Amino acid sequence: MDAYTTFAEVYDQYMDNVPYDAWCSYLAELLRDYGVNEGLVCELGCGTGNMTERLADAGYDMIGIDNSADMLAIAMEKAAEREDGILYLCQDMREFELYGTVSAIVSVCDSMNYITDPEDLTEVFRLCNNYLEAQGILIFDLNTVYKYEKKLGQNIFAENREDSAFIWENEYDPETRINEYDLTLFIRDAAEEPDEDEEEGLFRRFMETHYQRAYSLEEIRSCLEEAGMEYITAYDAFTKEAPRPDSERIYVVAREKRQEGKLYL
Repeated sequence: MDAYTTFAEVYDQYMDNVPYDAWCSYLAELLRDYGVNEGLVCELGCGTGNMTERLADAGYDMIGIDNSADMLAIAMEKAAEREDGILYLCQDMREFELYGTVSAIVSVCDSMNYITDPEDLTEVFRLCNNYLEAQGILIFDLNTVYKYEKKLGQNIFAENREDSAFIWENEYDPETRINEYDLTLFIRDAAEEPDEDEEEGLFRRFMETHYQRAYSLEEIRSCLEEAGMEYITAYDAFTKEAPRPDSERIYVVAREKRQEGKLYL
């Protein structure tokens, strides 16, 4: 079953606890640290555009790519209201295409963990290398093996809101390092008026299954180098410190490496 279809309707509602402003400040600081002060930036796995919009506000010309048409529909609605010229493309990041090169490519909210095959991840990095300007920067975050093993795996999370609720059931396989989570959504049907004796009205149930893979930093570095990129460093999320054994999220920084025969636009 496709992920982020029905969930797109309530994604922003349930992500209201994510400190996007702080995340964007950190990401923009990393971009500046590595020389990207302005220019065209592409976000892979942009979802409903929460980070894309903030990076646009930070002064970057933004392209957002996501493979969920439902999520992008919401992003484009918000973009139309803002009139800030963000370009959204519905593409699979394993096959994404741009019209030219960009100064940087970013990906946050563990979008890279959704690439569950290392060969596919290498292809994503190869495409990033292809579409980055000379010495362009790639920055992305990842949920760590520790997080899947100790925080998510075999655990159930639930939340109840006025017009919706969800149950999030995780099952982590330490051998394959695949985390499967089943998401059950209950969304109030806006078309249905509640009966006098049913104050809550009618809720409809939807189910989605998501898959993510845990990667070690060594695997990530190997995939980057195989793709022709230069691995620079990794940070414990939202710091400038090296990842710790108990880091739950890390940020990885890599640089475009000039390829023989590559045409820079």
